[in-house]
Amino acid sequence: MTQALPIALMACAFAPSFICFFLAEERTRLRNSINIASALLKLVLIAFLLEGVARGMVYETRLQFVPGLYLLLRVDALALLFVTLSAFLWLVTTVYAIAYFGGKPNLSRFFAFFNLCVTATTGIALSGSLITFFLFYELLTLATWPLVVHKGDEKSMAAGRSYLAYTMAGSAALLFGIVWLEGMTGPVEFARPGALANIDDWTLRVIFLLCVGGLGVKAALVPFHGWLPQAMAAPAPVSALLHAVAVVKAGAFGIVRFIYDVYGIERVAELSLGLTLAALASLTIVYGSVRALQQTDIKRRLAFSTVSQVAYIILGASLASPFATIGGLVHLVHQGLMKITLFFTAGALAERLGITSIDQLDGAGRRMPVTMLAFTVGALGMIGVPPVAGFVSKWYLGIGGLQAGQPWVIPVLATSSLLNAAYFLPLVYRAWFRPPAGNPPSQGIIEASAALILPGAVTALASLGAGLLAAFALSPLGWSTLIVERVYLP
Repeated sequence: MTQALPIALMACAFAPSFICFFLAEERTRLRNSINIASALLKLVLIAFLLEGVARGMVYETRLQFVPGLYLLLRVDALALLFVTLSAFLWLVTTVYAIAYFGGKPNLSRFFAFFNLCVTATTGIALSGSLITFFLFYELLTLATWPLVVHKGDEKSMAAGRSYLAYTMAGSAALLFGIVWLEGMTGPVEFARPGALANIDDWTLRVIFLLCVGGLGVKAALVPFHGWLPQAMAAPAPVSALLHAVAVVKAGAFGIVRFIYDVYGIERVAELSLGLTLAALASLTIVYGSVRALQQTDIKRRLAFSTVSQVAYIILGASLASPFATIGGLVHLVHQGLMKITLFFTAGALAERLGITSIDQLDGAGRRMPVTMLAFTVGALGMIGVPPVAGFVSKWYLGIGGLQAGQPWVIPVLATSSLLNAAYFLPLVYRAWFRPPAGNPPSQGIIEASAALILPGAVTALASLGAGLLAAFALSPLGWSTLIVERVYLP
């Protein structure tokens, strides 16, 4: 039974992908039903797994695909943190995408690759070894490229070329590092770190730089972030998926796995790699915020915000103190909830009012109040205003910096929060406090459809709930604390 559960979790995402590849375009109701039912079933399975893993159980499936190499799927506490986020956001993004696209063409193709992307993300979360992780990591690249270029126009195709150029280069570095490492140690499983004692320090440093650098491309670490703003040519549901749960989170999650489950935090500290990575993450945090401030297009401003915000996860992981790690892990969830809210609402504004740039936002709060209220919650959370979830992340990261003996983390977080306020508050001000442009007849409430509003409203409420209910054991903070207790106090 326990061996079948990881496979069942994967099947929930892969089955609708396989079906959609062969489903006729006009079978709209069947396609939508299959996608929503699969997402709901996956959440039911995850609820069962959460209860078992909280009691200390580990669910594992090992399938040999070539002699000596196994496809290893392992459901542990860290895997469930990521897979629960992906499953919840898969459901709300599916609802949003159905409403957003309406009767547009090529939706069977879109949902086929959309679900394949979720399959790859689930596989990354459940990977129990480096080789398994790499296989799903590459599947994610192949599954997301058709989503980036879905519109088929020149801007989308250029974004797709940039995406492939960056990610394939990063994958080559990652593969080289994995082959080099496993050539000396044999297959590396995440549950058994510490097989590196016989490798000299400089070799380990070079391998770390190769692998973390390769993962840093998808995580959009500076200077490997250039593909992400260009990918905003994709439709709003794709942008939401890329920024909240799929590509950038896969890179950040991989870095966390590499630090804790391949090298181990003690070895990373001995090699002086943690502080180097923390410095790079801090540079990315500030740089992304400065570049966001320079953007006039809403989606590009959100894209550079993602560059900054995802680096919080890596900063927390690299500081190697319990509170910093909790802050980084919980931000993996919190950033996903807040950022997907922002992209959902930005997409609704574009679809309903044609708003794509900041100077068009005047009076949008009066015309689409529910949408802009959700946007405001997400924006305040990104700044770190309590009680929204982003405050919890930054609080733990700040304490974690002091706990690690690195007080410079506090000015980095303070600078980032000030910059967050500088690039989000003008949008909120324009929407709520400036009169709408145009003639008086166009100034009434004209909200988008309920199906387009509901996903953003739900994720905005989840962002608030994650902050208000942070003390609960099954909150993102409670679960992240459980993970760190098992890492630091085995």
